[in-house]
Amino acid sequence: MQTANTLDMLRTSIAAWREGGATIGLVPTMGALHQGHLTLVRAARDACDHVVASIFVNPTQFGPNEDLDAYPRQLAEDSAMLESEGCSLLWAPIVEEMYPGGFASSISVTGVSDNFCGASRPGHFDGVATVVCKLFNQVMPDMAFFGEKDFQQLAVIRTMARDLDLTQPRVESIIGVPTVREPDGLAMSSRNRYLSEEHRAAAATLPNAMREAIARIEDGADVRETLAALEGALLGAGFSSVDYAELADATSLEKLSALGAKDARLLVAARIGTTRLIDNMAVAPGS
Repeated sequence: MQTANTLDMLRTSIAAWREGGATIGLVPTMGALHQGHLTLVRAARDACDHVVASIFVNPTQFGPNEDLDAYPRQLAEDSAMLESEGCSLLWAPIVEEMYPGGFASSISVTGVSDNFCGASRPGHFDGVATVVCKLFNQVMPDMAFFGEKDFQQLAVIRTMARDLDLTQPRVESIIGVPTVREPDGLAMSSRNRYLSEEHRAAAATLPNAMREAIARIEDGADVRETLAALEGALLGAGFSSVDYAELADATSLEKLSALGAKDARLLVAARIGTTRLIDNMAVAPGS
């Protein structure tokens, strides 16, 4: 596996592959890799000739009181994991390489970014959209792979790629890969390592309560009452707050007060201890 730390190094490798007619899959990450990330690498490896994984803890998507400094960094370990999965190239720029002096541009994707994490983390998705756009322009992949765990992020990236014509000529497919979960159902996340033993045990309430809520909603229960019960279950289990628990259209992310004929998604963000957990699950359309 190659490692590139500068844009010139990255583009030299990409150009050589392109001359040979190879296809390239991109897996953007912030490192602290787990099986969820490696599942993306495997999906990219199965679909493309070469896999480029990026590791970059992007400062522009962190708010002033968020965990940028504490976010886990383990480049050597991550590099070994990527190499073992058949990754072709690790793109690991420093901040100054990604945002050189005088950098003054930002991308904002309205609509799908307005609610949920967009409301509780102002500016977050501007940072995500900007760095992902840069990654697309740097790597020029044929396909890019993202986890469905960050469902709103996936919607933002798909909207940005469509609106800015980034799907041509290179990024032809943005692939959402299903969430990878721990045995007790908790979605895998780099931030799970922040949880104390007590909070980690209580965190399993999140996916379990979500499944119960989905079963009730699909059975015809009142959506608002069901979401209120979901929030109560989380608070009762030891979560300190619930940022949101909402039913939304799976494409537009418009909030729904009732189940309709289109696919829906249950999206939840809640805090336990010092950790903010997010999750989402599919909800079948009504009859």
